[in-house]
Amino acid sequence: MKKPFLSLMLLFVLIISACSSQSIEKKDSLTPKENKTDTITYQSESGPIEVPANPKRVVVLSTFAGDVMSLGVNLVGVDPWAKMNPRFHEKLKGVEEVTDENIEKIIELNPDLIIGLTTIKNVDKLKEIAPTVTYTYGKVDYLTQHLEIGKLLNKEKEAQTWINSFKERAQKARKDIKAKIGENATVSVIEKSDKQIYVFGDNWGRGTEILYQEMKLKMPEKVKETALKNGYYPLSLEVLPDFAGDYIIFSKSNDTDNSFQETDRYRSIPAVKNNRVFEVNSKEFYFNDALTLDFQLDFFIKSFLHS
Repeated sequence: MKKPFLSLMLLFVLIISACSSQSIEKKDSLTPKENKTDTITYQSESGPIEVPANPKRVVVLSTFAGDVMSLGVNLVGVDPWAKMNPRFHEKLKGVEEVTDENIEKIIELNPDLIIGLTTIKNVDKLKEIAPTVTYTYGKVDYLTQHLEIGKLLNKEKEAQTWINSFKERAQKARKDIKAKIGENATVSVIEKSDKQIYVFGDNWGRGTEILYQEMKLKMPEKVKETALKNGYYPLSLEVLPDFAGDYIIFSKSNDTDNSFQETDRYRSIPAVKNNRVFEVNSKEFYFNDALTLDFQLDFFIKSFLHS
């Protein structure tokens, strides 16, 4: 009785051992696939690039933080401009401030994707850390840019949904605003730096894309002649009245000297005398990412229609 019993036990152990071995081999053969991050091929300006299909740790080094946040993708590092935007403070809690020169800090953040403008430095070093995609500012229109970010993040459908909604809201605002201010009313967008006043064309942030491209509001002839090519034009207080529209959007920073507003030259501008200057915090207004565009559109609706 003992021999058959021992033989059966030995056979049972061998079967269990074989099954366990096969199971381990099968698990080992699957492990690389399970650990390997799924990727997609994104057609960047410089050619196709493999990027994560679902990026989890994104670093944005210029301009696009609001686009990434609007699509619900996690950020671990952003540029100083994004960090100084008061409207982004809550969303960027715990997100590190970095620049294109903070290579060691970016390495520590362990990003799986890096995004920036083509003007950023150290691109070759950044590419060694994670897939790095850069864009030339103004190469595509502002809404196509958001769609490109959507494609990069594998969120094209969500990006297109936002674009459709934004255009619908902007077109309604266009009709309402033109009905109130008139078809021929002109609008200027200005900003004051430490030493200079600037007026902007139709593609340099500050809501210019909405006002001029989407709503088709008119800009003064002087602005059209000088600011369209480069996107902006520096001018002095003496000539500011020549560039002032019937309405003025003043992207204003309290960190700069705005004493020019107390001068007779400024106060003599019709838009100023008629209370048609709409001031907004420049730190909230600089860029044309999706979150900022939503804010700019709401600001224009409130300013033009309810002021």
